[in-house]
Amino acid sequence: MARTFRFTVSEKYSRLRLDHFLGVQGLNYSRSQLKRHSDLDMVLVNGRPRKAGWKLKAGDVVDLTVIDPEPIGLEPEDIPIDVVYEDKDLLVLNKQAGLVVHPSPGHSRGTLVNALLHHCGDLVSVGGYLRPGIVHRLDKDTSGLMVVSKSDAAHRNLSEQFKKHTIDRAYIAIVRGNPRFDQGAFRSLHGRSTSNRLKFTSRVEHGRQAVTRFRVIERFKNFALVQARLETGRTHQVRVHFSENGMPILGDPLYGRTRKSTIRDKELLDAIKALGRQALHAAELGFDHPVTGEHLNFTSSPPEDMEAVIIALRRLKDS
Repeated sequence: MARTFRFTVSEKYSRLRLDHFLGVQGLNYSRSQLKRHSDLDMVLVNGRPRKAGWKLKAGDVVDLTVIDPEPIGLEPEDIPIDVVYEDKDLLVLNKQAGLVVHPSPGHSRGTLVNALLHHCGDLVSVGGYLRPGIVHRLDKDTSGLMVVSKSDAAHRNLSEQFKKHTIDRAYIAIVRGNPRFDQGAFRSLHGRSTSNRLKFTSRVEHGRQAVTRFRVIERFKNFALVQARLETGRTHQVRVHFSENGMPILGDPLYGRTRKSTIRDKELLDAIKALGRQALHAAELGFDHPVTGEHLNFTSSPPEDMEAVIIALRRLKDS
């Protein structure tokens, strides 16, 4: 359940840090909980996301949105997972579309974490109670490669590799429209949208740097198959970058265009309907083994639902 609180800063609290200000408002939340909400851009000052250390001034309006978690108990569940590689320290899997990575409000069961507990038994708790073993994630409807830690040492090392952006990650996507260039890069700021809290955007005055390199794999009529290689790993980064550069990912319910479709080919329409999600697949994953230091590389072809759309697009191009 989401709850919203609004406060106006009085002269008494001028120059106080944002997290300290919220801490004296009589809310039943710890300072760490409030900081976490700030890190998630769920605390606004005068309509803009601000971090915990932001200094307030008299007259500022502070909006806090808090999502109270549902009581969740982690239980192993016999959910099939496609394991690509596994040893005593880590596991690499090919996540199917539709699978939520970890429990959250509204998704207390049927997640990848539940499946991993069944497959592995106990997982390390470094990632937190609801995210054991999880060092990164894919959106529910994005398929592809993920690495999971099975030991404390592996979790710490992999988390550091992700933090330093030394993990090699590339996605395959089908986008609407045709890129102007065969290859290039999107560089922008990245932050949560103030108009829709589910969305992120590059159209912010303050945010974190986001860089996506792309190249065109194949062009079709009004569509393109592209590779997107991450230099940073922001939430929804690939989806935002392509959408806000005029090439939304096919089937993206959050960042796709809402205008009426002009597609008339039945085979293509049927394939898109069967896809029922954003046409985005994590196709490459490379990293140094957190214990042995060996460099590991994994690749994964797009799943059948994306492949069916590609085949239909290719037939139209060649007809």
